[in-house]
Amino acid sequence: MKQRSLFDVISPIMTGPSSSHTAGAVRLGLLARNIYEDIPEKITFKLYNSFARTGRGHGTDKGLLAGLLGFNVDSENIKNIYDLPAAKNIDYFFEYEQNIDRHPNAVDFILQGNINMIISGNSVGAGNVEITKIDDFITNITGEYNTVVLFYKDKPGMISKVSTLIQKENINIASLDCDRNARGQTASMCICLDGEISDNIIKSISEIDDVYFVRNIKKLEG
Repeated sequence: MKQRSLFDVISPIMTGPSSSHTAGAVRLGLLARNIYEDIPEKITFKLYNSFARTGRGHGTDKGLLAGLLGFNVDSENIKNIYDLPAAKNIDYFFEYEQNIDRHPNAVDFILQGNINMIISGNSVGAGNVEITKIDDFITNITGEYNTVVLFYKDKPGMISKVSTLIQKENINIASLDCDRNARGQTASMCICLDGEISDNIIKSISEIDDVYFVRNIKKLEG
C-alpha cells in the first residue's frame, strides 16, 4: 500500500502543510537550481534531523524535488511531482541522518552531472531559507536579494575589481562575504545586491583573471 503524505490530502495553496518543511523545502530547491544552473543527471537529497524525521509527512521530499525542477511554492504540480516527466528524467535519491551539528531543518543537495557540487541549506521557519555552503565555501544566500556568487584564486585586488564593475551599474551592495580555504588558494565571494545586475556585468566578472565560477542568483518571488 502506498504511503500517503499530507500533500496527497491537502493541495498546496501557497506554502503547503508546513511553512518550514514544505514551502521552505521548495525555496531551497529553487535556490539550488539557480546555483547549479543545470538539471543534474543524479541528485541525492540528504535530509537532517527534523527534516529527516517528519519530512515525508509534510511533503519535504516532494518540495525539495519540485523546487529543484523549477516549480514554485504555489504550484499544483508539487503533490504529484514524482509522476511528472521532468522527475522521471533524472535519478534522485533521499538519505536521512541525525546530526546535532546541523540545523533542525537542514539538507544537502549532492548534484552530479556536467559538474559535481554540494549545496547545503536550512529552512529557518515561516518559509525563510538560507544556503549556507557551496562545496566547502561558506555562503549567505537567502533568496531575499539578488546575489552574485563567485569562486576565484585568492589574491589582492579581487574584491576591488568585482565591486568596481558592480558600481558601474549604480547598484548598492547590501552585504559582501568572503571565504577561502587557504591563502593563495581558491576563495569565494557572496555579494547581495539591492538591484538587478546585467548579464554584461556578470560576463565581465567571469572574464577577470583567475575567476573560476560565477552565478547570478535572482531573488525568489513570493
